[in-house]
Amino acid sequence: MSHLDYHDIQGNIIKAYGRFGYPKARYIFFKINIREQGRKFVESLIEIVTTSAAWSLTGSLENGTKKPPATTNVAFTYEGLKSLGLPTQTLHSFPKEFAMGMKGRRDILGDTGENSPENWDQIWRDKPVHMWISINGSAEVGEGAVANIEARYQQILRLVEATNGGVQLLSGHSGENGKQNLPYQDVSAVYENGVPTPKEHFGYTDGISDPFFKGKSSNSENVIGAGKPTLKDPSTLAGWEPLETGEFILGHRDEMGEYPTSPDPRLLSFNGTFMVYRKLHENVGAFNQYMDNVGKDFHGGKEALAAKFSGRWRNGAPITTFPTQEEADEFIVKLAKAKQARDNAVTNQEKCTAARDYAGLKKQLTAFNYNQDINGAKCPVGAHMRRVNPRGALEFGIKNAYNDNPGALVNRRRILRRGLPYGEVKDPKSNKGNHGIIFMALNASIERQFEFVQQQWVNYGNDFKLANEKDPLLGNHGVDDKSRGKGKMIVPNDPKGSNPPFFCGDIPNLVNTLGGDYFFIPSLTALRMIAMGIVDPT
Repeated sequence: MSHLDYHDIQGNIIKAYGRFGYPKARYIFFKINIREQGRKFVESLIEIVTTSAAWSLTGSLENGTKKPPATTNVAFTYEGLKSLGLPTQTLHSFPKEFAMGMKGRRDILGDTGENSPENWDQIWRDKPVHMWISINGSAEVGEGAVANIEARYQQILRLVEATNGGVQLLSGHSGENGKQNLPYQDVSAVYENGVPTPKEHFGYTDGISDPFFKGKSSNSENVIGAGKPTLKDPSTLAGWEPLETGEFILGHRDEMGEYPTSPDPRLLSFNGTFMVYRKLHENVGAFNQYMDNVGKDFHGGKEALAAKFSGRWRNGAPITTFPTQEEADEFIVKLAKAKQARDNAVTNQEKCTAARDYAGLKKQLTAFNYNQDINGAKCPVGAHMRRVNPRGALEFGIKNAYNDNPGALVNRRRILRRGLPYGEVKDPKSNKGNHGIIFMALNASIERQFEFVQQQWVNYGNDFKLANEKDPLLGNHGVDDKSRGKGKMIVPNDPKGSNPPFFCGDIPNLVNTLGGDYFFIPSLTALRMIAMGIVDPT
C-alpha cells in the first residue's frame, strides 16, 4: 500500500467534497498581469489552501485537522504557469495536450458544431485564463454553505486587491436570464424539499462511486466496484484490487509499474495532477421529449429506456443487477430503510448490526461487472456508464486474458470525477436556461485518460464493436439537413426473452459544451516553489 503525504496533496484530489457535506461551490478564474504580484498572490493563498489531511470536527483525530467551513484549492493553465515565470525548460517538459489547452484539442474532443468554442461562455472565448480557484462551502460547519463560500470569496478578493492590478479577476460566465458577464461560476447539488441530493438535471443519481487507488485512507471495502476488477466474485473484496496511485497522482507508480510522464523538476510535479474543467449544458427539454416520444414504444416504457441510455435506473440501481424497474425500486426502498435503521440505532450492538446490513446493501450499487452480460442484454454495451468504465468487458468474455487481469484495457483510462451541477431547471420542456454540470476530471495523463475516453469511448464506438455509434447521453451527435439529431443506439434483444432489438434513432445532442480548459494542480510544496520563483529544472 502506498503511503501518501496528505498534507502535501491538495484536498480536491483525494476528497470528493460533495460526499463530505459540501453541497455548494464557487469557481473563480484569474489572469496574471504582473509576474511578481502574481507570485505574491499565490503565496498569500497557501495558508488557506485545503490539503488532503484527515478531518475532525473536534480536531482530535491523530494527524487530523479541523473540518473547515470552506475549502480552497488552486490550479493553473499552461499560460498561467508561463505568466508566473516558470523556466522555459520546465514549460517545455509539460505534456503537449496541456500546453495546447482545451480549445487547441477541440477536434479530438468533439467540440465541433454546436459545441464549438465560438459558442462557449465569453470567459473562454475572449480572455486568457491563467488560474482557477475553487471554494466549496460546508452545510455542517460555520454559517451555512452559501455564507461560508461568500466569506472565503471576499477574503480572496481582498488578496486580489492587494496586488494593485497584478492579478485580475475574470468575468464572462453565463447565468440566469441570459446574463453573460458574471464574475464566477456557482454550482450546487440539486435540492429536493430543501435537502441536497446526488442527482443531476436529467434526474439520474450521480457520483455513486469514486475510483479507489493505493494510498486512499477511506474504508478498504470501498474498493468493491471502484477499484480494478479481478476474475473473482465482484461482490467480494477478492473481486477487486486498488488501482495504482500513479494513475491519478504524479510521482507515483502507475498500472504499468512506471512513473507517469511529469514536468521537471520532480518537486514541481510530485503529488500534483492534471485537471480537466468542462462546463456542460444539459438539454433537459430534448431529453424529456425523446424519452416521452420514443419511450412509449419501448418495452418497459420511458423509464426503462432512460435506464438503457445510462446503464442505471434513475434511482441509481445498476440495470445489470436489477433488470426491471420493480426490482430496482424495491432495492432502493430496502436500502433507505437500512440507512434509517443505521441512523436510528441506539446500542453498540444495534449500531454494528445496522451498519453492517446497510453496507452490505449499499455495495450492490457498485459490486458488479458485465461478465454475465457480455452481449448487453441487460445493460447495452453502448450505455453511458458501460462506455466510460467497461469494468473489464472489453475482453468480451475471454478468460485469463492479459495475465489474469480482465481490466488491462480499462485500468489506464480511469479518472477521478469532481464538480457539481449548476443552475436550476425552470422549464422541463425547454432546452433553454442556465442548467448543467461542471465536469472536472483529475488524471495523471489528460491524453491517455480523459481525452482517450472522450474521443474513443464517448464520441466513437469501435472498441465496443459499435462502429461510429456515440455515447447516447454525452456524444456530439450532430444534426442532419433537416436539423434532426443523427445519434443512434441499439438496445439488444434478451436471448432468453421475447423482446426484439430496439433501434433508437435521431438522438439529438443532449449535452453541449460551454467552455473549459486544462489545469495543473500543484502540491503544497510546488505552490511554495512557484510563489518563491525557485522552480529550477537543471
